[in-house]
Amino acid sequence: MGKQNELSQALRETALRLKEGAPYRWTHQGMCNCGHLAQTVTQLSKAEIHRLALEKQGDWAEHAIDFCADSGFPIDHVIESLLSLGLTRDDIAHLERLDDPKVLRRLPGNGQDIDKRDRNDVVAYMEAWATWLEEV
Repeated sequence: MGKQNELSQALRETALRLKEGAPYRWTHQGMCNCGHLAQTVTQLSKAEIHRLALEKQGDWAEHAIDFCADSGFPIDHVIESLLSLGLTRDDIAHLERLDDPKVLRRLPGNGQDIDKRDRNDVVAYMEAWATWLEEV
């Protein structure tokens, strides 16, 4: 299975878990957009991801920008797991903000009304991204 297929599968699995009612809160680094994908990829709990994320200053976008495999910060191991799936640092930041133009173009109204804090919008974004990956 190629990296794009693995990423698409992880996005769909994460979207399904959110659809089925997994706890979601954008302000919690283990239950936000990236936190949920990290749960899928790493099999760590939301509490563990949140704890690791708080050991280093910043949100997911900042963690991605500051990523260093040799930093010693445990959140960088989580970021490394996401990157090994084929994500880029920009992809991580876009997922947290739901603002990647290639994904937004696939949503109704080009995603103009999407809310990064809304569970349903996160699901729609992940599903649209997975579909885009499957088509390219």
